[in-house]
Amino acid sequence: MKYNQGFFHPQSPQKYVGDAGNIIYRSGLEWRVMRYLDQNSAVLQWSSEEIKIPYVRPDDGNYHLYYPDFLVKLHSNSGVRTVLIEVKPAKQTRPPKTPVTKAQHKRYLREAVDFAINRAKWDAAEQWCKLKGVSFLILTEQEILGTLK
Repeated sequence: MKYNQGFFHPQSPQKYVGDAGNIIYRSGLEWRVMRYLDQNSAVLQWSSEEIKIPYVRPDDGNYHLYYPDFLVKLHSNSGVRTVLIEVKPAKQTRPPKTPVTKAQHKRYLREAVDFAINRAKWDAAEQWCKLKGVSFLILTEQEILGTLK
C-alpha cells in the first residue's frame, strides 16, 4: 500500500475521544481503519494515539513511550468491549529473513532492531491491556484490506 499521511475529518466527531479536529493518519492503512471506526455503528467511541504506554527499548535499554494507534470501545456479541489496536504492515510483524548475501546484511540488521522494538512495544501493550481488561489486536493489510473495505 502506498504511504500517505494527513488529517482525518470524521463524519461522526461525537464518537471520537480527543481533539476531533487534529486526527492524524500516518498511512493509508490507518486512514482505512479510521474511516471504518467512524462509519461503523457498532463502534461507540474511538481515539487515535491518545494512550501512552512505557516500554524499554531493547537497543538502548531506556524507557520510551509507545502510542498505540487506536483505542476502540464497541458493541460485540458479549456486550461492550474495548480493544487496543496497532496497525502495521505484515512484514513488520515477524522477524526479518536471514540475509543470504553480504549486501542484504545491513538491511537485515535494521529490520531486526525494528522488529525487536516493535515486539517490546507490543509486550508492554499486552501487559497494559491485561491490567485494564482490554484486548490487544495487531491489524495488517490482510485484515484491513480484506475486511475494512
